[in-house]
Amino acid sequence: MKYKILITFFSLFFYLLSNATPTKVMIRAKAKDAKFIGSSIGGAYVTVKNKLTGEILSQGKTKGGTGNTTLIMKTARERDMMITDDTTSGFLAELDIAEPVFVSIQVVAPVNKKQASVTATTEIWVIPGKDILNDGVIVEIPGFIVDILTPRTHQFISLKTLSQKKVNIQANVVMMCGCTISKGGLWDAEKIEVNGIVKKNDTIIDQIKLVSTSPNLFEGNFITNETGTYEVIISAYAPNTGNTGVDKINYIITQ
Repeated sequence: MKYKILITFFSLFFYLLSNATPTKVMIRAKAKDAKFIGSSIGGAYVTVKNKLTGEILSQGKTKGGTGNTTLIMKTARERDMMITDDTTSGFLAELDIAEPVFVSIQVVAPVNKKQASVTATTEIWVIPGKDILNDGVIVEIPGFIVDILTPRTHQFISLKTLSQKKVNIQANVVMMCGCTISKGGLWDAEKIEVNGIVKKNDTIIDQIKLVSTSPNLFEGNFITNETGTYEVIISAYAPNTGNTGVDKINYIITQ
């Protein structure tokens, strides 16, 4: 009896395998209010799973460029109009399936920026032999990438070295696709609020506003006369889109 079950199982397995049809699904990650997440920012990591069984059917990183700025950001889109081309970043999943499969698509992006990475998912039916190409499945990734440049993580700063007791704060802020934020630019720095919270020994002691001083760079400062362990939390917020981003660092002020 046991052998009959095994024979039946393997017969079914090889039947399904022999009747599997290669089916392609193009998957792309697009930054909210911006362009596609491509190789220049490290890409997005895509995992395609059988929703019922949890089996991983395909996985890998998106590769390619961020796309055509005019087409994506400045052109009114009509039905059936594509916003991608052969150079636009994406991941081509190739699934061998014998029958329709309901799949879960998970996208982690941008994969190389851990403090900014967002995990977004969607679900679709994939039908054998019915490729999903062209723009494919586009998963939106909201937010900003915020990197605090100054002070550095766990930096020791002496009060004696501070001019007028000012601690300078610098942060790099870009769209999730790496697109540039600048004054008067397509992604206008003056429409993004970048603010900081300063904590000493886990207590908030100051709040500051950072201003754009050059593309992607925002700066501010606060005054202190005390030594101790400090934390800075920098946030970016765009009222028109709801995009947000945060970075945190800890440092020490000594005599």
